[in-house]
Amino acid sequence: MSVPPIVRVTWQALRDSSDEAFVERLASVFEHAPWVAVAVLNERPFASLEAVHAAMMARLRALPAAQLLALLQGHPELAGDQARTGAMTADSVAEQGSLALQALPAAEAARWDAMNAVYRERFGFPFILCIREHTRDSALQAFETRLQRTRAQELQQALDEIRRISWRRLQARIAY
Repeated sequence: MSVPPIVRVTWQALRDSSDEAFVERLASVFEHAPWVAVAVLNERPFASLEAVHAAMMARLRALPAAQLLALLQGHPELAGDQARTGAMTADSVAEQGSLALQALPAAEAARWDAMNAVYRERFGFPFILCIREHTRDSALQAFETRLQRTRAQELQQALDEIRRISWRRLQARIAY
C-alpha cells in the first residue's frame, strides 16, 4: 500500500495560518482525534512547536477516564489485522511499516496477535508503543514487560507513548 507523503510547512506558516488551516495541518497528529487540535485553538499564538505539543498533551491528560479510554481504543494494534490490511491512518501505516509489522511471517504474526489479545483483555485498550524507537525484538520485549504491569501504570505509559508518537508526527509536519 502506498502512503501519501506528509507535506511539511514552516513553523511561521503554521503560526500565521487560519484556525481552519491550523486544525487541518494538525488534525491527524493524534490518532483519530482531530478534536485535540481544535481544543487548543484558543491558546494561539504559540511561542514554539514544543508549546503546541504541551498544550495538546495537557488536553489529553485532563480527559475524564471514559474519554481517555475511547482515545486509547482508537489506536490500532501493533502487527494486528488493521496493519495487515492497511486499514490504518497514513501515519500508522508508515510507523508500523518501518518494522514491516504488516508483513510478518505467520508464526510471528500469531505471537503478536496472541499478545495483543491478552493485552486488550487485561487493560481494555490496545498496546501503544512509539514503534519508531524500537526494533521488532525490543518492541516484543517491551510488550512482554508491560503485560506484567498494572492498568494504572499502563494508562500512564500509553499517554507517554502517545506523547512520543505525537511529537514525532508534529516534527514530520512542521519545518522549524
